[in-house]
Parts: sequence; structure tokens; C-alpha cells
Amino acid sequence: MLVTGGAGFIGSHTCVELLGHGYDVVVVDDYSNSSPGALERVAKIAGRPPAAVHEIDLLDRRALSRVFDEHDIDAVIHFAAKKAVGESVELPVEYYDTNVGGTTALLRAMHDHGVHRLVFSSSCSIYGNATKVPLTEEDPAGPTNPYATSKLLCEQVLTDVCRYLPGLSVLALRYFNPVGAHPSGLLGEVPRGAAPNNVMPYLARVAAGRLPKLSVFGDDYPTVDGTGVRDYIHVMDVAEGHRVALDHLDKGSGMQVFNLGTGQGTSVLELVAAFQRASDTPIPFEITGRRPGDVAALVADPNAVARAWNWTTTRDLTAMCEDAWRFQELNPSGYPN
Repeated sequence: MLVTGGAGFIGSHTCVELLGHGYDVVVVDDYSNSSPGALERVAKIAGRPPAAVHEIDLLDRRALSRVFDEHDIDAVIHFAAKKAVGESVELPVEYYDTNVGGTTALLRAMHDHGVHRLVFSSSCSIYGNATKVPLTEEDPAGPTNPYATSKLLCEQVLTDVCRYLPGLSVLALRYFNPVGAHPSGLLGEVPRGAAPNNVMPYLARVAAGRLPKLSVFGDDYPTVDGTGVRDYIHVMDVAEGHRVALDHLDKGSGMQVFNLGTGQGTSVLELVAAFQRASDTPIPFEITGRRPGDVAALVADPNAVARAWNWTTTRDLTAMCEDAWRFQELNPSGYPN
């Protein structure tokens, strides 16, 4: 199994899931927003390391082709991408280059080496300013930032390629907001930079006293308390969903899309309260203006994947916060360099 971006937050947890179920895993990562230390933790948790790790950029097509030359790849799980909404507004060219260009480079390498099974890491952000919640896979896309647009473009590329190559089987998973950490406390989210882009690691650093307060971007949304509502899903549920997806790639060719979420919406202030309970620590916050590209509410309708795979998420918001806090306490500075 080739996992691109396998040292990242979701990729590393998925590697643990795959290794624990008997898969041999090959990882490709350029470590632009990840650490080799994550893969050391993966090996410790799983009891065995990935079969191989290649430090390359997917845009380096020759290096990527050599990975396929060296390993007998059966299927690919594609995580490698830039993923920060706010940053994408400031750096749109970089996001299209990495996310769309990396996907087309991967597809070419797969085709050249006779690999026809792909699980693609998509995003709920493609729904944009949704007019209703929860969201089904049939609801229209309306991305509001370059990150979301890049994911939608990748889905369109995959749909077109599946028409051109009828033997290709692709599952695109639009997961909602992954949070939490491995319950061991050994593996979690370690974003680069002093101030994380994602809310859960930011909350953890505020609770640990490493950051002074949380900025809540907007309190005038049409939601229960005016703050943004999201469908938070435990990262281990996301990892399990990708592993289960592999079991369904052989059930037909073409492109299929599924939401991965809990179906439960949580506002930012509700998340703050839950994290305060998990950490037993007051978390100061301030309300600031809305962040460009953000939307009021994104909540999944997870019924399609439940019907198709007989699979649902099992971990609740309390587990998400407790696991994230455990990782923060055990790894105050992230992974060792």
C-alpha cells in the first residue's frame, strides 16, 4: 500500500491502522508539514515499521516513478497536499500547484506502472457556503477558498480520468474536521509554526500555557451561539474509514464519493467547553473578525457510507478532546527532531 503524505497527521494514523491490519506500507512524504518522528511513533505503536519511506515531492515525477519501480504497489491512499484554508487565500498558486499538480503526477505514475486502485483524501470544504445541514454527497459544491477549490478540481480530474481509463477504481472521501490523536498518546497532530492553523492543536497549546488565548473567528454566524459549527471526527475514525475503503475498491471501477463524518455539529464555543472539561483547565479566548474563506456550518450526512459499507464512526467529542490533550501532555514540544 502506497500512502502519500504518510508522515502527516491523518496519514500517520492511517499507517498505524493499515500496519495493524496486516498491510505492508510504503510512505512518500516531503516533510513540508510533517516529521520523520511521526513514522518512528507509527512503528512503535504498530510493532513494525513501514516497509519503506521515501522523502520526495510528488511533483518530482522521476523520483515518484522510481518508488513504483522499487515496490509492487497494489493500491494508493493519497493524502499529500497543502490544507490550510487561510494560507490558501494568501498562496493560491502554491495550493493549486501542490494539490492538483501532485495528484496528476501521481495518476500518471500509477497508470505507467499498472496500478488502478486509489483512495483520495478529499474534503468537506468543497461544499462551501452550504445552504443546509447536514450535507449529502449530492449537494452542490461551492468552494469559497483556493484549498477547497483545489480539492474539487482534483475530484473532477479523477472523474475524467476514470472515464478515460475504465479499469480505474477511485474512492474520494470527503471527511469533515479530523481532530484528536492516537489513544496511546504517542501519535497526534504536530503542525509547523508557533500558531497552528487548526483549532484543536491551538486549544491544546492554550490549555498547556504555550499560547495566551484562542482567537474565535466570528460570533455573528447564524448558528446556535454565533460561532462556526463543524462536524468534528476523530482521526482514528478517519484512518479506519480509509482502511475500510480499501475493501471496497474491487467492487467496481469508476469514481465514487463518500462523506466521512459523525453527523453531529459542534460550535467553536462548544468545542472550547469540551476541551476545558477534558483538560480540566480554563481556556481563555477572544472573539475576532471572521476569517476569509470560512463558512457558518459544515455537518455531514454520513448515511451513504453507512449503507454502502455498513460502517460508522464510533468515537465521540469527549474522546477527541481527551486524546488530543493526552498527546499534548506527553509531547509538549511535538516529536523530537
